[in-house]
Amino acid sequence: MTTLSAPSEESGAPEQHDGVPAKQAGAGLLGTVLAYVAGGVLLLVTVIPLLFVFIGGFRTTAQINADPAGLPSPWVLDNYKAIVSSSLFWHFLLNSALIACATTIITVLFGAMAAFALARYSFRGREAFYALFTIGLLFPLSVASLPLYLWLRRLGLLESYWGVIIPEAAFSLSITIVILRPFMREIPGELEDAALVDGSTRLGFFWRILLPLSRPALATVAILAFVTSWNFFLLPLLVFNDQGHFTLPLGVAAFQTQYSQDTARVLAFSALSMLPTLLFFVAAERKIVGALSGAVKG
Repeated sequence: MTTLSAPSEESGAPEQHDGVPAKQAGAGLLGTVLAYVAGGVLLLVTVIPLLFVFIGGFRTTAQINADPAGLPSPWVLDNYKAIVSSSLFWHFLLNSALIACATTIITVLFGAMAAFALARYSFRGREAFYALFTIGLLFPLSVASLPLYLWLRRLGLLESYWGVIIPEAAFSLSITIVILRPFMREIPGELEDAALVDGSTRLGFFWRILLPLSRPALATVAILAFVTSWNFFLLPLLVFNDQGHFTLPLGVAAFQTQYSQDTARVLAFSALSMLPTLLFFVAAERKIVGALSGAVKG
């Protein structure tokens, strides 16, 4: 009499975990662990220097010299109070805000118009123009510092805010166009056709339809332009000699020179100078990530 037996599993079959082979599950777990470790290391490398600067402002120079890595004992508020009550710090802050806002407006305006032409118009050499802007991402300011200085001197823009605003906007145009063009290309052409049928011009379509639909990308390039302009050091250094025109990065350098022996006060000034951009960037981080993801897909 023949008996039926259940088919036996092959000895070499891989073990399954919720439909995923054990080797793949182990590799995925290892990759996750390594990603967390790398993120933790990067976080420590980034945060520890910032904490040292911020906490150092609550100490005295004698405490820092005695124990550079220690905590304030007692906590001292005089350094921060002296800087906040100083008109010089607020003057530097106002200069940075003025230059950064003007640079952002010019960058977004001209970058949006250039991206619109490169995304919605077909003409000979379009991709070459776009490639030129892409190559501009690799062009550092330090390479152009000497010819830029000579050009600004000939135009009479030294000791002028425009001597900083215009070059900063020019250097920010590349990343602006690279981000905006994919977004504008993804907007359906049927919308433009419908707008033209309704009597709108292409310029009207640009202002009334395309720009509102591109708000996430516009917000991203505006944030990047603002933060980049705020942190610029070399360009204001080339243009300004008068301390009354200094931005915050230049103000930090001047303050360090003037109070080189007072380490605690220098740390407090540096911490307050970093605080506006840190808060601004953290608040706008999600918009930047979302728009950059869209640019990569495009």
